[in-house]
Amino acid sequence: MGQLLPRTNSLTSLVNSSYELNEIRIAPSILAWDLGDLERAVEISVEGGADQVHLDVIDGHFAPNITFGPGTVKALRRRSDLKFDTHLMIDRPQLYVEKFLDAGSDLLTFHAEVLNGPSFDELSRTVITRGKEVGLALKPETDLPAWAVDRLEKISTLVVMTVNPGFSGQAMDMSVMPKLEKTSALIKARGLKTDIEIDGGVEEDNVHEVVKRGGNVLVAGAGVYAKRDPVAAISVLRRRAESARREG
Repeated sequence: MGQLLPRTNSLTSLVNSSYELNEIRIAPSILAWDLGDLERAVEISVEGGADQVHLDVIDGHFAPNITFGPGTVKALRRRSDLKFDTHLMIDRPQLYVEKFLDAGSDLLTFHAEVLNGPSFDELSRTVITRGKEVGLALKPETDLPAWAVDRLEKISTLVVMTVNPGFSGQAMDMSVMPKLEKTSALIKARGLKTDIEIDGGVEEDNVHEVVKRGGNVLVAGAGVYAKRDPVAAISVLRRRAESARREG
């Protein structure tokens, strides 16, 4: 895909403008926890003061892993009223969108790689009619397609993946940072309040780079659940992210 994002000299000029940045949010990804005890993963998110729970749904086709489906989401929904951020890494989201909405998902994120303008319009109508939020995700190598640029107003969360989808525990691909910065600049230039979610390899030592380039929703799998004290790790990520935001 060709690059469709505008040139920008610096994100700093946007940060220092009158544009009001979205608040920092922490979204622990439960895929990094023991899959036999996902209730505890959700409890950790609640205890740590997370803003939402990230649910990675993978079908074995779009990405090389199989995780869980609507039944798991429904079971976990009874354990928390946190925002359920459901990331559908699947080839045919049209077949499952209603099921995940019925299960209790609050934000449904679809991948740009399996959609076009009309199919996104159909999915977004279904989600918005139910009073829920629509997200769009990009693999590390995927630029924002023209059809998505034309529909940014319908997207509540734009997910910039910084690892290849499939498995938790991968290191962040820092080569994605220029795309993150340009995407953030595009959203701010349009005056939109779209959340920019960073998914993949988020750790306390790279949060500064992510926030500096415009990310405000931080998905952390191993960055929370692989720590000795995962509850405390959520607070550490938030403090570092908010410090980076203050520094500009």
